[in-house]
Amino acid sequence: MRLSRSKKAVLVGTALLTIGVAGRAAAGEAPHRHTTAAPTFETPSPAPSHAVRPKKKTAAHTVAAHAPAAPELGKKTGGPAGSHLSTGTSAVALTFDDGPDPVQTPRMLKLLAQQHVHATFCLIGKNVRRHPELVRQIVAGGNTLCNHTWSHSLTIGKQPAARIQADLRRTNDAIHQADPKAKIEYFRAPGGNFTPRLVATAKSLGMTSVYWKVDPRDWDHPKGESDAAHRARVISTVEKHVGKGAIILSHDYNQPDTIAAYRSLIPWLRHRYRLVALPV
Repeated sequence: MRLSRSKKAVLVGTALLTIGVAGRAAAGEAPHRHTTAAPTFETPSPAPSHAVRPKKKTAAHTVAAHAPAAPELGKKTGGPAGSHLSTGTSAVALTFDDGPDPVQTPRMLKLLAQQHVHATFCLIGKNVRRHPELVRQIVAGGNTLCNHTWSHSLTIGKQPAARIQADLRRTNDAIHQADPKAKIEYFRAPGGNFTPRLVATAKSLGMTSVYWKVDPRDWDHPKGESDAAHRARVISTVEKHVGKGAIILSHDYNQPDTIAAYRSLIPWLRHRYRLVALPV
């Protein structure tokens, strides 16, 4: 069927009109889609936060959850590399380093028992191996144990973490051979030479690193200083610098004057403070 020219013109016009409307409609949809899509990028999505979590961190958290927990002395540490110099309470702690000593440690234990006072003994692994019976006496007396490394290395904090851990484990193993049920919750670096690596390694083994607040330098015997003068210096230094929460550093290994000084110091301290063994 043939269409007249007029009908053809009408059909062509209608087609052009339809195409024009469709084009405008399509042009009008693009801004609408962009407007609704924009909030998707502006609104935070929980998915990226999970996606960026490093797997290593999650693994570390898992290991830490199974590691022995190191006791906390207080919220503030204050000591080198995050070690503790305070008990975290008003109580004062007596600590004795470098033993056990076959002569002086029993003397100190006897004095503590007579005064009804407990203390913390920071033990050297080599000495523990030589005198395991003294470890048992320390524990039986209600005192606390502290790891003081195997051989009193002043530079252990600079060693690789694996070597530090081996040293601390060796010392703990010696203590546990002497007393399998002994708790070793504290660590003290020889010379107080703590490093972040040393503190972290001790913590991974369940030990809190303990520094001190008062150091009477009872190990130091200057030339010409008499025994009486040495004892007087130790006593006066402690009395002058002790305060609430203080951790006092002293030594039982090869220090007979220290035991003599504490015969006077313990009654003086007990009259003013509550004396404790860590943990408090």
